[in-house]
Amino acid sequence: MADIKTAVAKTKNARISPYKVRQVLALIRGKSAERAQVILKFSDKRAAGIILKVLNSAMANAEHNYGMDMDKLYVHEAFADQGPVMKRFRPVSMGRAHPYVHKLTHITVKLCERQQEAK
Repeated sequence: MADIKTAVAKTKNARISPYKVRQVLALIRGKSAERAQVILKFSDKRAAGIILKVLNSAMANAEHNYGMDMDKLYVHEAFADQGPVMKRFRPVSMGRAHPYVHKLTHITVKLCERQQEAK
């Protein structure tokens, strides 16, 4: 199990909060790559479009770099890490300002081939 080939795709500084991305990643973790694509295409979450691009990139990497069988691919790992934050201020009443942050996310998707179970 130590020599499992893994195709990886990442996106850095996606302009969406990691919490929102993790909700969608939970839907595809452990699913086949084709099934994950269908789930993301029909999801109404904004994060689904961003994750779909990363998944498609990982599938292309698997085929081009490792020659993996596209029918056997599944989402081995999918996670979102906190990226940098952009600190901003919003004007409020009486000439004051309240701070807020725009959170950025690093998204990683790892694909592996399913192994044949010996019976």
